[in-house]
Amino acid sequence: MDLERRNEELEELYLLEACFPEAEKLKRDDRFLSQWKHYIQCDGTPDPSIAQEINTFITLWKEETNETLEEVIEKSKLVLNLIEKLKLILLETPPYDLQGKNIIQYQGSILELQELLHLKFNRATEILLRQASTLADLDSGNMEKVIRDENVTLYIWANLKKNPRHRSIRFSETQTGFEIPRILATSDIALRLLHTHYDHVTPLSPVLTPSQEHISVVTDFVKEEAKSVQAAVSKDLQEENKQQENESNSIHEEETKTEEQGDVKEQMCPVQEEPETTKYEMEMKLLSETVSAAQELLLENAFEKPDFLEEDEVDLCQFTTLGGVYHLDILELPPQCKPMKGWIIVEILKEGLQKYTYPPETTEDLETENVFPPIEVMLEVHENVIFFENPMVARWDAEGKHWKTDGISNVSYKSKERLITFNLETFCPVTLIQDAHINMPYQSWELIPLDVNKVLLTVTTVFTELQIQIKENLCMLASIKVNNKKHSSILEEKWMTPVSFIIALKKAGLNIFPTGHSHLYVVINHKHPSVEVKAYRQIALLSSAFAFCWSKWNTACDSKKVIFQVREHLLKEEPIQNPNWTLLMFSGDRAQSLKINESSDAFSEVLKEETEFHSTLYHMVKDFASQEAMREVRHSNCQFVDSVCHMLLSTRLLSYS
Repeated sequence: MDLERRNEELEELYLLEACFPEAEKLKRDDRFLSQWKHYIQCDGTPDPSIAQEINTFITLWKEETNETLEEVIEKSKLVLNLIEKLKLILLETPPYDLQGKNIIQYQGSILELQELLHLKFNRATEILLRQASTLADLDSGNMEKVIRDENVTLYIWANLKKNPRHRSIRFSETQTGFEIPRILATSDIALRLLHTHYDHVTPLSPVLTPSQEHISVVTDFVKEEAKSVQAAVSKDLQEENKQQENESNSIHEEETKTEEQGDVKEQMCPVQEEPETTKYEMEMKLLSETVSAAQELLLENAFEKPDFLEEDEVDLCQFTTLGGVYHLDILELPPQCKPMKGWIIVEILKEGLQKYTYPPETTEDLETENVFPPIEVMLEVHENVIFFENPMVARWDAEGKHWKTDGISNVSYKSKERLITFNLETFCPVTLIQDAHINMPYQSWELIPLDVNKVLLTVTTVFTELQIQIKENLCMLASIKVNNKKHSSILEEKWMTPVSFIIALKKAGLNIFPTGHSHLYVVINHKHPSVEVKAYRQIALLSSAFAFCWSKWNTACDSKKVIFQVREHLLKEEPIQNPNWTLLMFSGDRAQSLKINESSDAFSEVLKEETEFHSTLYHMVKDFASQEAMREVRHSNCQFVDSVCHMLLSTRLLSYS
């Protein structure tokens, strides 16, 4: 393949890949537009990205007292929305656009909102428990209350009668409950289970930031571009000045001074216009380099597992929390309100709501195991979460600030009833965990055009088959099969931006998105990140008119090459029963069609007859594609191409299949 043709192909690819900086520019514009819309709405809600606004909101809410649980739950919807907005800003903004001080500001605001929300639940619980005696059940004499909402489910039981035989607690119309020991059945206590469908306990994940090496590469590129643009502008100005000089020499001497000044003004116009054009070109080149660097950062692998883990500590690089957090608390029953001569007298304790220590820190000569046995807990598993294996239970260690699996015994899970039962030595926040890589590596994948600027990505794993539709800047879960059976999910038919979609799938237990640590826990078919990035970008460019799918030979070639199948797929054509796939091998710099096919007995890199090498996938498929297919590719929507590329980068199909 001669150098001249290679340069021509790379130049044409560069023009096609201009869609990536264009898409990023549109995303930036959308972010600014969103801020502007929020500003002109004037609906009283703060912009979480502006420190002054979010700090004012937090301060004012802290001053509000005597809120009921219902009021706190209603306000929590706004608070959770603000937290989600901040998390999305951190995830959607390219790493090179995020300043360190902004990351600290946003994460600080998230933590403050999370802590304040939990404090509000505690205060509202205290207000409710003060009037427990007026809400007592007629049969048992104790108070029981269940509040359900889209984001939280709250169970409260107050022990007013202190009956030693009443040790089995079941909340009405639920399977949730406790088996408490005699010592608690005779104590002045309340039990609270606050099931938050979100997780505000696990520490925030570190924000993906570029290394100094990455930053210097982009900075050097900017300097070089600035120099080249400056040189180009200077050269253009010199040529134009020469031209003006020649023109002025030909002008007759008898022309008036006024006319000469008019000529100068006319000649100055194009000189002023030129820098505007070059400024835009430079902006797009810089944006292109920034996007490429950010994409490579997505595929950056960690070198080793977390440095130090305590015994029984949950490795959050290997496991993930699912279904929210169950905040289990034994509380001291506050003094009850008393009616007196038309008034209600309430004793308010200065220290507020207090936790009841179980087992006590000093047990003297008592046999702790017999007197303070573990408490049996029965919990309903969140209906919108999928567990492919029996979930594990973890408790929060407030001192070490991590999840641990000790202090929990006799775990049993009924998958049909979605009920998990276990014994807990002491009450604390608990959560259910699952292997984050249970659906990795994938068994196969396929990317097929559905409509103009719309594709279907199918990923098949040991347990599930996910079908994801992608159009413009949106993604949607089209269908899901679990163990070859159709499974319904609330995520189906809901269009979301790629980042929001990935978050939603992970929360539902459908994690097909490797992290930088995943390769340390999964046996993968490692491919060089730069080769992967180039392959995903070019597959995305072609996805509007070509179908792609997994090949078994991808594991046979080395880490600097990827192999997959491709075929033209125009929407007007009738579906083919057994389509002919072409096997392509790509190294990032060279693409070739292989002589072997998927059913061949042995692997070979021999070039297919009557084909030749190319520098890009675009020019490789151009050899056998129709003009209509190539026209579809050239007219693809830039946001659509960017979304397909983002999903391919996030799933890393070529390394994890």
